[in-house]
Amino acid sequence: MRKQKAEGDGMGDTVREGNYAAYGVQAAENGMIFTFEAEKEDECRILFYGKDMEITDAVSVPRRYCRGAIRSVRVGGKSAAKLRYNYERNGEVFTDPYASRMIGREKWNDTARSALGYRVCGGYAAPDFDWGADAAPEVPRHAMVMYKLHIRGFSMDAGIRGRERGTFSAVRARIPYLKKLGVTTVELMPVYEFEEFLLPKPPVLPDYVKWETQEEDVILPQAVPEAPKLNYWGYTAGNYFAVKSSYASTTDASREFKELVKEFHASGMECVMEMFFAEGENQNLILDALRYWVREYHVDGFHLLGQKLPVTQIAQDAWLRRTKIFYTGFDAMLLAAPCRYQHLFVYSEEYLYPVRAMLNRRDGSMEQFLCQQRKQHAVQGFVNYIADNNGFRLLDLFSYDGKHNEANGEENRDGSNWNLSCNYGAEGRTAKRQINAVRERQLCNAIAVLMLGQGVPLLFAGDETGDSQSGNNNAYCQDNRTGWVNWKKDEKYAWLTEFTARMTAFRREHPVICGEQPRQLSDFGRKGFPDLSYHGEQAWLSALAEGQQAVGVMYCGAYETRADGSPDDMVYVGYNFHTGTARLALPKLPDGKCWYLCMDTARGKDAFLPEPEVQEDIQIVVRGQSVVILTGK
Repeated sequence: MRKQKAEGDGMGDTVREGNYAAYGVQAAENGMIFTFEAEKEDECRILFYGKDMEITDAVSVPRRYCRGAIRSVRVGGKSAAKLRYNYERNGEVFTDPYASRMIGREKWNDTARSALGYRVCGGYAAPDFDWGADAAPEVPRHAMVMYKLHIRGFSMDAGIRGRERGTFSAVRARIPYLKKLGVTTVELMPVYEFEEFLLPKPPVLPDYVKWETQEEDVILPQAVPEAPKLNYWGYTAGNYFAVKSSYASTTDASREFKELVKEFHASGMECVMEMFFAEGENQNLILDALRYWVREYHVDGFHLLGQKLPVTQIAQDAWLRRTKIFYTGFDAMLLAAPCRYQHLFVYSEEYLYPVRAMLNRRDGSMEQFLCQQRKQHAVQGFVNYIADNNGFRLLDLFSYDGKHNEANGEENRDGSNWNLSCNYGAEGRTAKRQINAVRERQLCNAIAVLMLGQGVPLLFAGDETGDSQSGNNNAYCQDNRTGWVNWKKDEKYAWLTEFTARMTAFRREHPVICGEQPRQLSDFGRKGFPDLSYHGEQAWLSALAEGQQAVGVMYCGAYETRADGSPDDMVYVGYNFHTGTARLALPKLPDGKCWYLCMDTARGKDAFLPEPEVQEDIQIVVRGQSVVILTGK
């Protein structure tokens, strides 16, 4: 190792006071500025590494270059392109939590790193990038259709070969597919730098229980190495300012991710990042990280995960005022003083369980179901989903009675036991046509229900292609075909993908379904009909009967206008969760208008009719476990 540098030693690495303006590393003329947290009493050094991760230099950080608990120095003679560094504080080496690049994790699941003691260090990601005319799409709440994906899982089995498999570039190549599906907002599972190995920590025993070898000992204790599990999802503390380098097909992960975001925006789509923060994380760092991704990477929103996060401060932050914030709930004071741009979204399982209970006839409540379908708030939005990464896939929800997580190595103890699923006669795959027909109809029912909810619908990648995890409802460590989207099912489930696209289009074409204001269930605007009304065998239900499993829901189109300024059509949705047939009343429309049936999930793969059919009867027959849609024109 070269000798330690001191200020003005004449050997090229001059140390001067920095600027304290921002944590991390900044490029400066003939050198770099390093700013990090340390008390004035701490002994601090900056360690520099060569390409083999050997320490080549160590520069002391004088105590006088301290403001509050921040140290900042300018070190001359250092190159941004070749920078590899860590900090040392009182003899303890640590990686810069504000490093914009991490070096040492460039290869995903690199077994050479699976042993204890490997080293990573910080680097520098050049901020220069030609964003051109890039602008945030700012998709209005009523128009949003979300799609959640894992970078590797979405693109490993997508027919892409070579270095691009499992990378930002591979996801970028499938943007046209997402656009065709009707997606407006893509949510990415963690793409900041995290450690994919769940490395076991060596046990440290207290003195009073430490083993003392005696001569008479015949069997000595032996350490049994524990194979590291793979942290495939990435929900651990990470390096929150660096793009995950192993998700890039090139050596410049920062640029590749920016190209992905820019392409999303060019396609009119938003990019939302999941950000997991461990409890106790520095709250200033959390805010700095979110601002950084908005400023440097133009991301459009964050799904915040973790406990005791500064959510109110985040929501009020001026830098994040036009950034969509997703969390489990918000302080009442935020709802009392809304921003002009609606950017708060409740993201929880509140929708999932009542809807699953109705779909699978698990003692569901029609009243709770209808409340979830019309749930809306003037200030905050709601994200609705029936399946996501944390639980059963959509097909598995109708194929398994219980979870099958044995492959996770935890004796099937992990994952939720409360799934409200149903196998409809066979656990898992089956050749029985009747069972498969029911499952296919239930897939259509689930997607129809999701797209007909007033909140923001969210699909998990692959659910629109009939993807399955073979009953695994906690595939956090499955970096294989269990956790990857199986695009080879495209042909078999092309009808389901098309159905999903047709449902997103129907939602988009009928704003009365997804209005941004809560429904009043009355004709408060004097349009001739209530904005929302319920119907049974007789029209105009005043109350739901106990145990009711079928209902008609009518939306008055006059309460919403299309993009061209014209009022929407009347829309009627018939839900029947019984196994038997139900008859639902069709309210009489004004003169000159008729009800037209346009979708019926009981027709299976041909749920959308080639041409809408006029319904002249005062009731419509809705077959068992199916959903119908009619429009009044």
